[in-house]
Amino acid sequence: MLQTHTPRDSTEAAHLKTALDFVASNPLCSSRSNLAGHVTASAWILSPDGKSALLTHHKKLNRWLQLGGHTDDADTSIQAAAAREAREESGMTDLRLLSDALFDVDVHPIPARGSEPAHYHYDLRFSFQAQHVDFNVSEESHALAWVPLATLAAEDGNASVARMARKSLGVSGFADVATVK
Repeated sequence: MLQTHTPRDSTEAAHLKTALDFVASNPLCSSRSNLAGHVTASAWILSPDGKSALLTHHKKLNRWLQLGGHTDDADTSIQAAAAREAREESGMTDLRLLSDALFDVDVHPIPARGSEPAHYHYDLRFSFQAQHVDFNVSEESHALAWVPLATLAAEDGNASVARMARKSLGVSGFADVATVK
């Protein structure tokens, strides 16, 4: 899946290369026991009209992000992990996966917390569409909110969310498209 993904800009191309290298050199790449980092799964959830995305104000990171998290042994695929995380964090049970293909790839540092050392998340992101706008806020979040894609696309403080918003809006040429070899 990573090998066939086409990044949309040079930043995502760099994340993709880093993720490919990590997965190739770490047999336990999705295990939380891997202290260097692990593959995670995220859900980029679009509103029924496709004009907004659902974000969580994440408690641990204190940032507005897409929904997602760690894979579990019971997950049958990385897409299933993203869907499970979305259900757990939003209470939405009827999300529609828009494509089995990756929507976005991001690699980001996670700060040390308690006994867990600082590490990286190699985040594989999939696009979903909600069938309604009602949600429940889980204990992992301060809040959830539908945010217009146009607002997110212009966001300077969160480049990865802005990149996904621009992809959803179909903005072409928003950055240089790089080829990963």
